[in-house]
Amino acid sequence: MTEGFASIITQLERQRTAIERALLALREVDGPATGAQVEPASTPEAPIRKRRRLSAASRKKIALAQKVRWAKVKGEIAPPPATEKTPRPKRRISAEGMKRIIAATKKRWRLQRAAAKSALAAPKKVAGKKAAVKAPSTRALKKVAPVRKSAGKKRAPAPTTAPDQMQTVG
Repeated sequence: MTEGFASIITQLERQRTAIERALLALREVDGPATGAQVEPASTPEAPIRKRRRLSAASRKKIALAQKVRWAKVKGEIAPPPATEKTPRPKRRISAEGMKRIIAATKKRWRLQRAAAKSALAAPKKVAGKKAAVKAPSTRALKKVAPVRKSAGKKRAPAPTTAPDQMQTVG
């Protein structure tokens, strides 16, 4: 098996040397001026990337920060940065704002307790083995759409009894 690989390798090396000779001959025929322009394919160059540019102030901040880091590593006392800003004070709710929030919360809970009390105070009628009928909740009452009045022609009122129960006049 290794003999087969060895023969393949030697054959490929011969082909490579033949290709290199052919390329060299072609370059000599073309002349030395164009030979310098041809680049080997084995060394592709990476595309040139535009570099970010930092402002002078940014570079200064980075340099100061790096100096402080190295001073800490070496155990030296670090000088305070030249461009140190005072921290902003924390935002706090005023006393008046807190009173309004507390009052609104108390009102909301008061209304919820009143609604719960009225739901519990509704009388439940239990007759025999029939299931108790629940009173509709306030949400269900709000969902009921109001009756729309039509502005068009007047219609005759619908009969209150079924047609098979109507009496014949005669």
